[in-house]
Amino acid sequence: MDDDLITERRPIAFPQVFGYLRHVTGGLPRHTALVDCLTEYCDRHELALCGVFTDRDAAVIVRSPAFVGLLDALELPDAYGAVVPALSHLGPKGLGTERERQITATGARLIVVRPLTPTTRSASSLSASQSLRPQGGV
Repeated sequence: MDDDLITERRPIAFPQVFGYLRHVTGGLPRHTALVDCLTEYCDRHELALCGVFTDRDAAVIVRSPAFVGLLDALELPDAYGAVVPALSHLGPKGLGTERERQITATGARLIVVRPLTPTTRSASSLSASQSLRPQGGV
């Protein structure tokens, strides 16, 4: 599973990555938070975030301008991969799968900050688990 390793165990001299966001709803604060998420992740994993491509159009097409820009950047000789906050940023299921295929076809890695949807607990299981936790100075 060496393909799953990031920079710590791979011979990468200067791991350049490019971010991709599909930001159709929400304002500038949401976009800023998403870019900050990518930046923080890259800083933690010693990746150089060289740019972020953002699609803002609600139209769902495979070769949108921002996505084509990402693919072009991934063709650069020192490009290591693309980073997204979650797979949903690649688009709905069929579109996302095709975009994932196009990214990996460039030879670049697709890095997903939140690869899985976190499970949510029901209110009853949350309260039950909290009641079992030791409290105060017992």
